[in-house]
Amino acid sequence: MLKKNITDYNFPQDLADMSIDELRLLSYEIRDFLIHSVAETGGHLAPNLGVVELSIALHRVFDVSRDKIVWDVGHQSYVHKILTGRADKFGTLRQYGGISGFPKSAESVTDIYNSGHSSTSISAAMGLAEARDILNQDHNVIAVIGDGAMTGGLAYEGLNNAGSSKTRMIVILNDNEMSISPNTGSISHHLRKLRSSKTYIDMKKSLSRTLPRIPGVGLPLYHGLTTARNTLRSAVITESIFADLGFTYYGPVDGHNIEDLIQNLELAKMIDAPVLIHVMTKKGKGYKNAELRPGKFHGIGPFDAETGIELARPDGASWSHIAGGAISAAAENDPRVVAITAAMTDGVGLTDFARKFPERFFDVGIAEQHAVASAAGLALGGLRPFVFCYSSFLQRAYDQILMEVALQNLPVVFMVDRAGCVGQDGETHHGLFDLSYLGHMPNMTVYAPSCEEALRAAVSEAMRAGEPAAIRYPRGSAVSFPAATRALRADSGAFWRLRDGNDLTLLSAGKMTPVALEAAEKLAANGLDAAVVDMFRLKPLDENGIAGLLAKGKPVITLEDNVISGGFGEKVASFIETGGFNNKVHIIAWPDGFLTHGSVADLMTADGLDAEGVTAKVKAFTGYGRD
Repeated sequence: MLKKNITDYNFPQDLADMSIDELRLLSYEIRDFLIHSVAETGGHLAPNLGVVELSIALHRVFDVSRDKIVWDVGHQSYVHKILTGRADKFGTLRQYGGISGFPKSAESVTDIYNSGHSSTSISAAMGLAEARDILNQDHNVIAVIGDGAMTGGLAYEGLNNAGSSKTRMIVILNDNEMSISPNTGSISHHLRKLRSSKTYIDMKKSLSRTLPRIPGVGLPLYHGLTTARNTLRSAVITESIFADLGFTYYGPVDGHNIEDLIQNLELAKMIDAPVLIHVMTKKGKGYKNAELRPGKFHGIGPFDAETGIELARPDGASWSHIAGGAISAAAENDPRVVAITAAMTDGVGLTDFARKFPERFFDVGIAEQHAVASAAGLALGGLRPFVFCYSSFLQRAYDQILMEVALQNLPVVFMVDRAGCVGQDGETHHGLFDLSYLGHMPNMTVYAPSCEEALRAAVSEAMRAGEPAAIRYPRGSAVSFPAATRALRADSGAFWRLRDGNDLTLLSAGKMTPVALEAAEKLAANGLDAAVVDMFRLKPLDENGIAGLLAKGKPVITLEDNVISGGFGEKVASFIETGGFNNKVHIIAWPDGFLTHGSVADLMTADGLDAEGVTAKVKAFTGYGRD
C-alpha cells in the first residue's frame, strides 16, 4: 500500500485501507517530506512534526468531507494539508500565489476555519456543533488546540460554555509543553500533573487496549467501568479541570502512538456529549535539530536539512533585538522599568532582559488582554511597564489598551513588533491595522521609527513623557542612517527633513522612509525634485511643523506600511483640508482588505509600495510625462 512518493497517494482515501504498521511507516515518510519541503521554503516545522501521528489518526477516524476539524492557530496544519491532497503544492508553501501556511477555506473545503490566532478553536467548534444540531445534521466537530493556547482566556470561555451546553463535540488538547516560548502559569502546572501520573497512564493503557477487544462485551464493559475509572483517577490525581467543566476526559494519550490515538478517537466519537482527549506530543518529533531547538524551528526560513542551519541569515541586528536592548539599557538606569510579553520572549528580543532582570520580567503566556491589563496595574503601582507584542496579536487587547491604559493616562509603552507587512504568514499575521486602531485613541502617542537611531530615540522620549505610547517597527533587520542625514530635525522632534526638494514632498513613516529615499532618487533621474520628510511621531500630528511643510503649496504624498483606512495619510489629508491649505495630497498605503501571503518584496511590488511602484504612482499623481 505504501507509495514511492507522498505525492503518489490518493489522500485521504488511501488511509482507510492501510494497516497500523503501514500508518506507522507513513508517519516516517511524512516527516521526511516535511523536513525537506520546509527546508526549501521555510515555515512552521516543529509544530507540524509533532502532530504527524495525530493528524493521521484524525483522518483515519473521521471523514473530512463531512466532519469538521478546527485547527487552533493553524500553524500545525501542514500534515492535514498533505492528507487532503495538497502535497504536490508544498513547493509553493507560503510563497506569493502558493498555498498558505495556515488553514484557508479558499484552498480546500476541508479547511473549515481560517485560523491564525490562538485560543479560538473551542468557541468556533462549539458554534459549528450547535449549528449542526439546529439544522438536524449528523457530523462530528473536532477542535485541535495546543497547551500553549490554553493560557488564553477565550479557550476557557469556550470550554465553560461547551461543557455546560452538553453539545456533542471533541476537543483534542495537543500538549507539547510549548507555544513558541515554553509555557508558563498554573494551567501549565496542572497539565504537567496530569501528564506525569504514571499510575493513571498505565491503568488507562491497560483498559483501552484490552477491554474493547473482548468480542461482544468489550465496548459495553469499557463504558460500564467509566464510573470506576473516574473514581480511581480521582484517587490517583487531582480531578481534572476539564471534567469539572463538563467534559468526558480521556488521557493522557501518547500522541505518537497511532493505535492508541485511533482507539481513543473511536471511543470519543461514540459519546453524545463534550469530550476532551489529552494528547502528549513532542514538538519537532523525528528531527533532532528541531527536537533540540523547538523554539528556533517553530518558524524558520529556508535551511540545510542535514545541519539545520538557516541558509540566508539577515544582515545586521533585527528591530526586535534593538528594541529589547533599548529596554535593557533603560532598566539599567531606572529600577521602575519592567517588561511584559505574551509567550514571545525570544521573538520580541527580550531573552537578554529576562536573564538580567528576572524579577522585572513577565511572560504571561498567550494572554494579550491580561498582559495589557496587568501592565496598567504595574503602572498604577508606580512602575514603568513596556509591553512587547506583535502588532497582529496586540489588536486582541484593543479594549484593554483603550480602557485600562489610555483612559487612565498611564505610562505604559507598547513595543509593537512586526508592524506592517510581515510576509509569508499572511492575513492573520500582517500588522497592517495598528496605526488605525491606536491612532484614534485619546492620550496615546504613536511613533514610527524608520531606523535604529530613531527607535532608540522613541524609547527615550516615551520614557521621559510618562504617558501612554506605542512604538511600531517592522520585522527583519533595522537600517541605520548616517548622522548627517538626521541633521535637520524639526523643533518639535516630530520629524526629520532627510532630503530637500522643490517640486513635491514625500511624507514617509517607518519602513517606508528608505523606500521614499530610493523613490526620490528615481524621480530626480526623471526630472522631479522630491523632498523626503521622515515622520517620526505620527500622533499627535505636529500641526505647526506640517503647516510649515505645506507653506509653498507643493503636492504632498504620504507613505505608510498600514491600511489606508484610518492611517497616517488620512490624518494628513484631513489636516490639509480643514486647515485651508491648497496642496494636492495623495496617500500611498495598503488598500483596505486582507493582504495575502508571500515575501515582503513580492507583496510590496504587487501593490506598488516598492520604490518602482511609488515612483510610478507619484508620476501618475503629478501628471508628469503626460501630453
